[in-house]
Amino acid sequence: MSYVDGFIVAVPKGKIEAYKAQARRAGDVWREHGALSYVEAIGDDVPYGELTSFPRAVQATEDEVVVFSWITYESRESRDAILAKVMADPRLKDDMQNMPFDGKRLIYGGFNIVISL
Repeated sequence: MSYVDGFIVAVPKGKIEAYKAQARRAGDVWREHGALSYVEAIGDDVPYGELTSFPRAVQATEDEVVVFSWITYESRESRDAILAKVMADPRLKDDMQNMPFDGKRLIYGGFNIVISL
């Protein structure tokens, strides 16, 4: 079964265009190294919950939007190999050091897909 990396981050509204440009470059690199898909989605209907919510999870402020992203792979093994290549790719070096968001509030994880309809 396939594998997916998921990400949630708060991006300042004034840096959305910079984020999108950086994500486009990253997506091209991920796909070139073998990822099946690379998706970035900007929150549209993402309420601030009383106990839990996407905005609470990343401590989003009024001047930030929540971005939900995912990358799909053939397997965990292919993800690990692709990730190693992506992290070593010099095209993303500057982006990794100049992210248009607070990387300390990034939530991420890898997941085995158990149902895909």
